[in-house]
Amino acid sequence: MPSRTPSRRWFLQGGLALAGLSVLSGCQSLPPSASPRVPRIAVFQPGVADDPVIDRNRDAFRQGLQEVGYTEGRNIVVEWSFAEGHADRYGPLIAELIGREPDVILTTGLTAGVVHQATTTIPIVLVMPGDPTTVGLAQSIAHPGGNATGLSGIAPELAAKRLSLLKEAVPSLTSVATLWNPGDQTMLPEMDATSIAADRLGLHFQSVEVRNESELPSAFQTMTGAQVDGLLVTLSPLYNAARQTMVQLAAMSRLPTISADREFAAAGGLMAYGPSLVEMWRRAASYVDKLLKGAKPGDLPVEQPTTFDFFINLKTAQTLGLPIPQSVVQQATEVIQ
Repeated sequence: MPSRTPSRRWFLQGGLALAGLSVLSGCQSLPPSASPRVPRIAVFQPGVADDPVIDRNRDAFRQGLQEVGYTEGRNIVVEWSFAEGHADRYGPLIAELIGREPDVILTTGLTAGVVHQATTTIPIVLVMPGDPTTVGLAQSIAHPGGNATGLSGIAPELAAKRLSLLKEAVPSLTSVATLWNPGDQTMLPEMDATSIAADRLGLHFQSVEVRNESELPSAFQTMTGAQVDGLLVTLSPLYNAARQTMVQLAAMSRLPTISADREFAAAGGLMAYGPSLVEMWRRAASYVDKLLKGAKPGDLPVEQPTTFDFFINLKTAQTLGLPIPQSVVQQATEVIQ
């Protein structure tokens, strides 16, 4: 007579079936998988939101993000904050953006130091006209250390080139001035380099302090009284915001100028020479991408520019009665008529 005792095989099959039912039942009660977190990038700018330079740089940064696989509003969020040229807004605005806990902060110029002091944990990408090592933002170009890295415009090293171009365009040049904002310590290396370059070219050098836009008229009067016959405009949020005023005062003083910013030349300045800021902002996106993928900012070398632009405003030259030598015109990336 066959045994009625269940076989071991029956127990195994039944156990597996019950286990399968349990798993299926459990799957029905599991919550839907959470959507992946979208990274947030905070961009802090000292200047004004409607500056054409800002629009140009923003477009370049967006292009760079797309090149490394990001699209705003889809897989990345980019939040822009502007101090509108007011240094007293830096602290509150930076505290606010840090409070939103961004994954990366992107900043530039003199605000880089303020952001760096406010956080030692959030990665910072710099787009700087100068050398971050000279103002304590990086230990070295090759190994920044800390939480900041990015791109440097090597501004001090370019001071000699700007003065050389101005001297070549205006052979009668004997005295040159630059404006100096004591509140912007990032300008110090460029000021020193400009003084040295002027001495090598046999030019008398004078620095004139300007802390805000209201001091510009008296600064130009000072330069006129000192018989300065050339002006080098350094990269500074203050001077960027006051670009139109400076161009008008330079025209009234019949003072040939050279800056690092194309927009200054486009607004009526004589010349501009410097690293391509558009390229620097585009490249900043690659740093953001690396940091989002886990790279440490202190291990990413600071990138130095390889693309430089030279602009000449021939209309301004004609207004000043300056026949720009053809040898200078031929060096220009763009001639503004």
